[in-house]
Amino acid sequence: MVSVQQPASRSVQGAVGPRIRELRKRRGLTVRELGKLLGISGSAVSQIEREVLRPSVSRLIEIANALETPLAAIFDDEGEPSPEGGSLDQLSSGGFTLMRGVQSRPVTLAGGVRFRRLSPGSVAGLDFFESIYPPGATAALDDELFRHEGYETGTVIEGELTIEFERERVVLAKGDSIGYPCETPHRIVNHSESPSVAVWLILHP
Repeated sequence: MVSVQQPASRSVQGAVGPRIRELRKRRGLTVRELGKLLGISGSAVSQIEREVLRPSVSRLIEIANALETPLAAIFDDEGEPSPEGGSLDQLSSGGFTLMRGVQSRPVTLAGGVRFRRLSPGSVAGLDFFESIYPPGATAALDDELFRHEGYETGTVIEGELTIEFERERVVLAKGDSIGYPCETPHRIVNHSESPSVAVWLILHP
């Protein structure tokens, strides 16, 4: 039996801006054209790509939809070697895909919300993430409800998290889970005084 060794620890912080720029150019879009699809200025798109402006969770999802790419693709660093050598999505000789914890690249979005991809490889129609919401942080700015494609299931691992719908507000404590069609207008917010950690599985049509 061949043992897959644990790589040396390293500290990494993902940067979604350059990856958005790369995906935009692959689609053949200018910053102005992408901004038009998002309903924002080309200047705002440029600031996001240069990491001057951090997008909210809802804005990041809108960008992924506009670029017709899975949300997980924005967290990928294609061509960048892992500490073990080879890409993060490379299959082992045993036919499985492995991503060590030290290889995961969390990104910090607007309001200090941190997202970390949990899926070890790209799986069509599936996004698997961890989110950390600081006290008072929200997925959408200006108290707006948002919607996107797919079906979303989330479980709170630590703290408390609130999911706001048009007519209901659901408060989730540690261990609680929720599922809903992503097209249902909703907003995720941490109204508590402690950070909230949750894991999310999004299934796309």
